[in-house]
Amino acid sequence: MIRDPFIPTEGIHNLRDFGGWKTGEGGSVRTGLLWRSGQHVDASDADLAAVDALDIRTIIDLRGESERERNPCRRSDRWAGEVIAYEGETTSSPPHMNVAPDTTTAEFARERMIGVYTRMPRNPAMTEMFSRYFKALDEREGGSLVHCFAGKDRTGVAAMLVLHVLGVHRDEQMAEFLRTNDAPTLEVLASQSVPGIEAKLGRKLNDDAIRALLEVHEDYLATFWRVAAEDHGSLDAYLENALGVDEVLKERLKARFVA
Repeated sequence: MIRDPFIPTEGIHNLRDFGGWKTGEGGSVRTGLLWRSGQHVDASDADLAAVDALDIRTIIDLRGESERERNPCRRSDRWAGEVIAYEGETTSSPPHMNVAPDTTTAEFARERMIGVYTRMPRNPAMTEMFSRYFKALDEREGGSLVHCFAGKDRTGVAAMLVLHVLGVHRDEQMAEFLRTNDAPTLEVLASQSVPGIEAKLGRKLNDDAIRALLEVHEDYLATFWRVAAEDHGSLDAYLENALGVDEVLKERLKARFVA
């Protein structure tokens, strides 16, 4: 895919369109309807105007209550859509900030992130939110935007699940997941994350550890795929049994989001 999916922003990390990918049936995922990003707590007025221009009608906020309270997202006064969020905690802390005293090197940081992706397919709150995301895609008009704190882990899995349902090959699902590392706004996420991580640790992180926590890697998503398949038999069975995404719903979503 040649086009640049990123929207230039000043205070939102990783705002991009995750449509445009080819499907196995010869179509392509429509652009302008499926958006993803990190949280909007530091969104500038220009950022809010840019979001308004995307005609997003629904925002799916994958953060839990305490995350939303600590980092309330800015929304434009002109925005009249609906925010779908979980009534409770979706995780004990933002996944990339779920660190321990040993998280000072890239090796330990990556191990912590593997743990995040091992737990995610078994997390009832995330199961509920992924299911609600698909319900919104099925029932609500206009574009949607899914986000969490960093817009890379919970959001990355959500986007992967949508692309899988729409018939995008697994290699392209991974490519979309890894595209986060090309986001031109890493400094936004770093400013929101690194001071808190280092305060929790009581020490400085080295650069490699920071990248392991703030970027994504193939083995992160591969871990989610493996655990979902171990628990349900396949990713499609996970989608149907855990999220309620059966073949009928898949066909409706393809009809809407695949050209």
